[in-house]
Amino acid sequence: MSRATPPLKTELAAWQVQWQQLDWPQLRRSLLNWYQHQGRSLPWRGETDPYKIWISEIMLQQTQVKTVIPYYQRWLEQFPTVQSLAQADQQTVLKAWEGLGYYARGRNLHKAAQQICQQHQGEFPRQLEQVLALPGIGRTTAGGILSAAFNQPLAILDGNVKRVLARLTALPVPPKQVIKMLWAVSEALLDPQQPHDFNQAIMDLGATVCLPKQPTCLLCPWQQACYAYADHRQNQLPMRTPSAPLPVKKIGVAVIRNAAGQILIDRRLEEGLLGGLWEFPGGKIEPGETVEACIEREIREELDIAIAIDEHLITIDHAYTHFKVNLQVYLCTYGSGEPKPLESQEIRWVDLDQIDEFPFPKANQQIIQALRDRAAANR
Repeated sequence: MSRATPPLKTELAAWQVQWQQLDWPQLRRSLLNWYQHQGRSLPWRGETDPYKIWISEIMLQQTQVKTVIPYYQRWLEQFPTVQSLAQADQQTVLKAWEGLGYYARGRNLHKAAQQICQQHQGEFPRQLEQVLALPGIGRTTAGGILSAAFNQPLAILDGNVKRVLARLTALPVPPKQVIKMLWAVSEALLDPQQPHDFNQAIMDLGATVCLPKQPTCLLCPWQQACYAYADHRQNQLPMRTPSAPLPVKKIGVAVIRNAAGQILIDRRLEEGLLGGLWEFPGGKIEPGETVEACIEREIREELDIAIAIDEHLITIDHAYTHFKVNLQVYLCTYGSGEPKPLESQEIRWVDLDQIDEFPFPKANQQIIQALRDRAAANR
C-alpha cells in the first residue's frame, strides 16, 4: 500500500473505519441461521477425516463443485487413505486426476501424502505451520482443512469469500490490491465458537447467493448490513483490474506412427503446468515457420529422429488460465533414427487401444478421439 496515492489512502482509511463498525455478532448469527436451513448438501460435509477434507479442498481450488463431486468419489474409492495415496505410482495418481485440470494439484497431493507418512506417521498434522509446509497448501486451504476437520478458529479467503467481503464492506479497490486488509476482515468476521460451520456457510453464501453476476440479494441473510446493496452497487463490486487479452501459443503436434501402426508418445518433465503427463510430441511454431517445418524441427530436437509428414488430423483451440493454445495436429510416419527422450522423461510406442492407460492433458483427449474416429472410418 506504500505506492497508493494520498486520495486512495484516505479512501481506504474511511473504508476500514466503515467495516469495523459492522455488527459482527449479528452477522455471525444471521449467517449461521441461514446456513442451517440453506447450506448445500455435499459429500464431504459432516466429514471429520482430515484426509478426505483435504482432498475436497484441493479439488475445489478453481474448480466447480459439480465437476469435483464425481472425481472426489472415484478418488476415495481408489485412494481411501493417505497411506494408499502415498504408496501409489505418480502415473496412477495423475491418471485418476486426468481431466480435472491444474495438474500440479495432483502432483502436490501425491508429494504431500508421502510427506505426511514420512514426517507425521501417516496422520494429517493439526498445527497450522506444519500444514502450510505441505506441498500445494496455502493459507486459505489450510484454514479450510483445520476449521472443517478440527473446528480450529482459522479464517479463509477464497474467491467466493473475497467477493462476499468486497460487497459487504463496499471495498473501493480491486480485492487483489488489499489482500492483507481482506484477511483482517475475514478474521474479524469469523465466528470463534463455530469456525467449522461459519467457513462452510460463507463459502456457500458466495457460491449460491452472492454470485459473480446477478447476485440474489433478496435471499441474502446479510442484505440489510451490506454496504454494496445499500448503494445499489452489488453488480459493480468487487472492482476488477482490467486484464490484457490472453496470449495464444501456436503449436505443431506430431502423431507419429511406425510400420506396426504404433504411436509414439512422450512424458513431460516434472516441472511446469502439465508436468508428468503424457503427450504427442511437438512444439511452438516460430515466426515465419510453417507448421510442417516446425514439426520436423521439434521432432528432431526432442527425439532425434526423422519423420515424414502425411496429413492434417485436427486443429484444437484450448484455453488455460493465463494463455491459449492452438494445436495444429498432423499424422506423421516414422522414418529413421532411434527415438531418444532429449526433452522428456521417457518415450513409448503404444497401440491406440493401450493409450487410455496413460494420463494425458485434456486437449490431447481430442487428438485421441480423432484417431479413434479415423480408425473406425477405415475399418
